[in-house]
Amino acid sequence: MSRAVIYEKFGGPEVLDVQDVPEPHAGPGEVRVRVAAVGLNPMDPAIAATPELAARFNITVPSGFGYDFAGVVDEVGDGASGFAEGERVYGGVMERAAADFVVVNTPLGASEVLLHTPEGLSDELASTLGVAGATASAALAAIDIRPEDTVLIGGAAGGVGVFAVQLAQLAGATVIGTASQGTFSFLRELGAEPVTYGAGLADRVRALAPDGITAAIDLFGTETVQTALALGVTPERIATIAAGPTPPGGARAAWGGDAEPDALPRIADAIAAGQITVPIAARFPIEQIREATALQADRHVHGKIVVTL
Repeated sequence: MSRAVIYEKFGGPEVLDVQDVPEPHAGPGEVRVRVAAVGLNPMDPAIAATPELAARFNITVPSGFGYDFAGVVDEVGDGASGFAEGERVYGGVMERAAADFVVVNTPLGASEVLLHTPEGLSDELASTLGVAGATASAALAAIDIRPEDTVLIGGAAGGVGVFAVQLAQLAGATVIGTASQGTFSFLRELGAEPVTYGAGLADRVRALAPDGITAAIDLFGTETVQTALALGVTPERIATIAAGPTPPGGARAAWGGDAEPDALPRIADAIAAGQITVPIAARFPIEQIREATALQADRHVHGKIVVTL
């Protein structure tokens, strides 16, 4: 037997249980990963709590939990290619990452990601990359980030935000990030100029960037979209990940599936090289999955939450 996080009905963190399940094995064309760490994302508690959202991903109960993971390949099925036993890997599998073992197809299925972990990158950090890294990369690509840009990033202190801020800086852009007052020092350490969100945001941004902003990414709602439009940013240089398929004002919708195929390897290499920092806000053992998920669902985390196995 092995362990897996299961929920048998939709609801909050209280529906999550660590259960004993039959140990899975790699079949033909598959590899098995012994999971070491799982990185949580806002979508994880949202899917578990919302039947309508789960249906969009063809998820029914009972279901596993979590997407991002990292670990070591420990079984390779007949005909599987690209991975060998003992290799460290990271990636994502829809609603089944929080488990002792994850079985992944080769070639990969539509919602599966599996990549080799570079030297110098821990399993904990690798487990944070899948959703947040791909989403940040896709959003920056959607606005065609440029070295001369001054970009406004809404929700800059969150899990996606920490990647978006640093990737924009690596591209040479100047970053202004919306956040609560309590996260200002955190954002400054990442290299962004912080600004308080809420009423009057446009005026505060004008004061910080008298020459104007040239691009914007909204990682939480539509406030940053509306502010950027009010400040004269053209819609094609505004992206949002949280406003649905038709954002206001003609802004561009972005999601992780739009990321370039090499986006995650590039980010992983940048972290291993010390060019990007991934702040771990909290660590929990899998036995505390409810506590970890409750903290993630609160949406006030500065950085990433990791569950260890």
